[in-house]
This record gives sequence, C-alpha cells and structure tokens, in this order.
Amino acid sequence: MPLPPALSVSPLAARRFLCRALLLDEPAPDVAAALTHHGYIQIDPINVCGRMHDLILRNRVRDYREGSLTRHLHGDAAPLAPEARIAFEHHMPGTHILVAFALDAWPHLLAAMRDRSRWPSAWSGRLTPRERELAPQILAELAARGPLGSEDLHDGRRARRVWGSMTLAKSILQKLFFHGRVLIARRDGARRLYDLPERVLPAATLSLPEPPAHDTARWLALLKLRQRRLVTLKRDELPHVADLVQPVAIENCPPLYCLRDDVPALESCRSARVEKPAPAPLLLAPLDPLIYDRRVTSALWGFDYTWEAYTPPHKRVRGYYALPILSGLELIGHVDPKADRERRRLVVVSRRVRRGYRVAATVRTFARWLGLK
Repeated sequence: MPLPPALSVSPLAARRFLCRALLLDEPAPDVAAALTHHGYIQIDPINVCGRMHDLILRNRVRDYREGSLTRHLHGDAAPLAPEARIAFEHHMPGTHILVAFALDAWPHLLAAMRDRSRWPSAWSGRLTPRERELAPQILAELAARGPLGSEDLHDGRRARRVWGSMTLAKSILQKLFFHGRVLIARRDGARRLYDLPERVLPAATLSLPEPPAHDTARWLALLKLRQRRLVTLKRDELPHVADLVQPVAIENCPPLYCLRDDVPALESCRSARVEKPAPAPLLLAPLDPLIYDRRVTSALWGFDYTWEAYTPPHKRVRGYYALPILSGLELIGHVDPKADRERRRLVVVSRRVRRGYRVAATVRTFARWLGLK
C-alpha cells in the first residue's frame, strides 16, 4: 500500500503531540490502561531512586504508587491464580529487554523463545550438558513445590561461561525463562520466583496458536509505534505497517512515522497557537519513551542524553542514574538523585538545570513519592 504524503510539522508541534500522546499531559486512570496504550512497559531491577518501570509509570498513571506495576502483574502477598492474571513479564523478541506485556502478546513470543533455546549463548541460549542434566529436576521441584527462586534450588554448583557469579540453578532457571518453559510467578523484592507456565498464565492464553512470522513482525513494528508514538522505522519494519502509518517531516529530524489513528491529535497540536501555562517540571525515567531514541531526542528536543548506569564512571557526563527534566515543551537539564533508605533521605548527587528554571519543588515532590525527605 502506498504511503500518504509526509505531514510537515514544526518541532514545537511535534513536542506538544508527544507529551499528549505519551500520556504526560493527561495520565491514564490505572496501570492496565497505560499498558494497553503503550503496548508494554520496560522493566529494570536497578533501584537507585525507584525502579525504571515505576519511574516511567509515575508520570503516566493517576496516583501511581511505587510497586504498582508489580502488583498489577503478580498480585500482592500470594501469586495470582492463572485465570486472574491479565499481564506478565517476558523479554522483547530477539533482545534481553524485560518488559510487562498484556496477555495477547504471548503467541507472538513463541518463535523467539524457540529460537533462543538453540542459540549458543551462555546467558539465554541453549542449555549446556550440565544444565540439561539438572533442568528436569528443577522442573520437577517447581511442579511439586510451586513458585521457587534460584536460592531454593541451589545445590552448591556454579555456572560456567556466564558473566559474573551465578549458581548453576540460577543459570538454568534464567534460560528456561528465556525459552518459555518457566515464567515469573511473583517477586519478593528484586528476587524472582518462578513457576510452570500453566500455573502462571490462563489456559486460554497458553493455547493461542503461534501466528505466522509476518504477523509477528507487524505486531513488533506496531508495538514500537504504540510505545513511542513518533518513531523512525527500519527498512524491514515499514512494509509491515505501511497501511497503519503516516510519514511525518520535521526540520532537522530523520524521517519519522506516527500511527494514522494519531493524525487527528497531531493535526490538533500543529494548529494550536496559544500555549497553556507550563505545568510543574517532571522528572523522567532514564529509559522514558519520550527520550528512548537518542537520535530523535537530540534532533527534536536539542537534548543529548545517555543513560550512564553502564558507562565507566570516568566517562559519565550526567551521572549514574540522572533523570532528565521536562518543563512544558523543553528538556531543561537533569537531576541525579540517590535514595538513602536507611536515613530516609533523597540525596541529590548532581544536577544541571537551564538558567531561569526552578526544580526544587519537583525534587521535593519526588522525595515524598519515595517516602523520603
């Protein structure tokens, strides 16, 4: 299907559209609505000043509390019954990126799970001979005892050829999770408790047939559009969603696309003449959908940002867990906070804010959200 002509949009209108389309102007009523809107929410276990997924959803869900995504996924004290579960954790196909998915994602993950079980990867690929020997015992323990963590199954042996220190049981569980043979049933803090798929997901979900490869490729491209709303598309992605997208031309930006369903909102933002009073500045997550694509963030917002948690300390520009600051339609700097849970204080390691802007009240509000001073 031929693409429509590109819609010419100013950078200011594009920023206005993104804030609206990414739920930053008007938060969703609950986690389920935000997850449906975005397609998935990225999960990360690092907890310097709140976990990544909580920081993403804090600005997108009304009255969001720390840990609400985990409770949505797994319930509170006890695991959810399979028929009560409406979302689950797994990896984006072809990646090690852990996300929260709605149940309809399951059949689109099956091919990637099968492929991983054949990869020669020490982290997520096929089981080694030692792992194959112990895997049936681990699966039998799960069947008999229910949700277990790697500490419950550790027999003293260590994994080989894995980066860092890892027990053999943890290595096996991790691979079995990548392969879809076990799933995360619940969490105890950052600790994962695994169980068999039939005790985690509804039977109706597990019985869904695997779709053709081109359907999954279309689903993945559509997820990218739902997640970030104004995106670059690779040459092999565009044909799968050509009937769903609108090309967008913005000065100094790479070719971008939005969903055709989003065109009315984009047109509205393009024709707006009067800016509303700027809301209070927001602290964004390091992997927030608004800034996820560094190339687009730099071109559209004039803001060069890299998440530096995995950058060597001497090469960091902003800090280990610097949170970008959005004020109205401008990215104005960063705050690099650290939660001191023992002293119940939020420590600002560093900050850099454009002249004329004030963020002290925003940082205080953030501290209160974390239950800190």
